[in-house]
Amino acid sequence: DPDSGDNGLVLYSLVNHQTNEFDINENTGEIFTVSVAGKAGTFYLQVQAADQGTRSLTARTTVNVTVDSSSSSNIVMVVLNQQTNVVERNIAEVKRVLDDKLAWNVYIVDVYSNEFERKARSSTDETQIEIIAFDEAHQEVPAQDVKRKLKEQSGNIEAELEKVFSTSVTAAIVEPPAASASPELVAAIVLSVVLACTLIAFLVYVLLDVKRKRKREQQHLVKKQAESMEGIDNPWAMDKNGSLKSLEKLEHMNN
Repeated sequence: DPDSGDNGLVLYSLVNHQTNEFDINENTGEIFTVSVAGKAGTFYLQVQAADQGTRSLTARTTVNVTVDSSSSSNIVMVVLNQQTNVVERNIAEVKRVLDDKLAWNVYIVDVYSNEFERKARSSTDETQIEIIAFDEAHQEVPAQDVKRKLKEQSGNIEAELEKVFSTSVTAAIVEPPAASASPELVAAIVLSVVLACTLIAFLVYVLLDVKRKRKREQQHLVKKQAESMEGIDNPWAMDKNGSLKSLEKLEHMNN
């Protein structure tokens, strides 16, 4: 709305909030899902835009949202040699080209760069596009069929995309990376390893302590036995000169 002030402030809403599956951001008009788990089909949402002037003006439109039970097994990844932000701006044209050349209804599942930094969206000349195709009966097209068709039409697709991006374009098919462990799972694994190491260290300490105690007890017992033997008259004991004490005793008795 080009008006200024409240007359140019537009807020969006779902008319009568007719469904609990979706909601809308009143400031941006972005529609998002609330709960569509286990559901499929087409939902017709009545969206209203209203300015905030004294005499509020409104407009309405119908948004059709199709929910399907797509599985990740049929997602195909295509890599374009274009910057991510440029691809995002032209994503509608990319979809049109794919729809036309593959002769299927193509859904763009995700658009992203391998680089995590946000600045990479305009500095990395490589963008991943995840797509899934549906036939006329709205059934998922197997991934191998989509890849085969992409290879067959690669020349035509790249020629049409060159018109969209006004530069030479290559579209390569790559295998999606294996699903990585979630941060929560990684944290749980690390914590388990730390706890296991702590437990092992504790058990080693206990075993060593038990061994030390047993050794001290044995030494104490030997010492005690030795002390108890000192007061016993051993007839075969030797004196400090190496003579038998029994002989000394016998000589004393004879005298």
